[in-house]
Amino acid sequence: MALIIDHVTKRFGEFTAVDQLNLRIPKEEIFGFLGGNGAGKTTTFRMLLGLLDKTEGKITWNGKAIDYETSNLIGYLPEERGLYPKLTVKNQLVYLARLRGMEKKAILQELEKWLERFKVPEYMNKKIEELSKGNQQKIQFISAVIHRPELLILDEPFSGLDPINVEMLKEAVLDLKEQGTTIVFSSHQMSHVEELCQFLCILQKGRPVVQGSLREIKRSFGKKNLRIHGDFPLDFLREFPGVVKYRRMNEGCDLQILNEAVSQDIFKELQGKGFIRKFELEEPSLNDIFIEKVGSSYE
Repeated sequence: MALIIDHVTKRFGEFTAVDQLNLRIPKEEIFGFLGGNGAGKTTTFRMLLGLLDKTEGKITWNGKAIDYETSNLIGYLPEERGLYPKLTVKNQLVYLARLRGMEKKAILQELEKWLERFKVPEYMNKKIEELSKGNQQKIQFISAVIHRPELLILDEPFSGLDPINVEMLKEAVLDLKEQGTTIVFSSHQMSHVEELCQFLCILQKGRPVVQGSLREIKRSFGKKNLRIHGDFPLDFLREFPGVVKYRRMNEGCDLQILNEAVSQDIFKELQGKGFIRKFELEEPSLNDIFIEKVGSSYE
């Protein structure tokens, strides 16, 4: 394990923001860190970075405490963006990367490479305030990774980006993982977590309510999703034994069912009633699991 969070608690006066948190984050993996507003995600990130002192517990990276000596090994993209609007992209990134111990020549080489990759090489000498919100986000991302960190923390990295730029950033995140970077990230889009992460933790009121590998979490949830499109009314399935949730759709319905056996019972029940265009059994989505465990959708 590369990153170990051991019985970490953070209190602000009488309020406990993070409560006895234990996490083992594997090296060279992408770890999803989820939770609603106020769950304790950002507080945990700030403790990982050494920006906030822990009330109790310890955090280690490769067996060593995280402090100013190890901070150069970490990259951080905060949810609240913090670039200097009057500086050019070049001056901004040179300044930030110099703080990470890089030489100017190496900084400019890395910056050129990233601007080319993100298809904005002409932004080198533009001021941050002249860029769109989405392109400012690209520059903020570059500032978090330009020094090639071993551990990268991304707090809502895809917010404010259109679908094309989201895919561009996803590819960059996956490439960093392949190159050996350990990545911890939060996202309001459950689909991004499902696509990128093998391991995750859902936090509620500073405590994990779900944690482990995505595959095992889905398997242990038990319930399945069933989508049916047909040329006849399907409302009778609302009360069918084993149907937990029923959602009417234009062409049929979406069901959450207790297990696979229920799908076979429904299939038999549909025989002879009309034409079925789709009968699709799926694993539960991460959003289904979040709603069940936390009590509300993450959106």
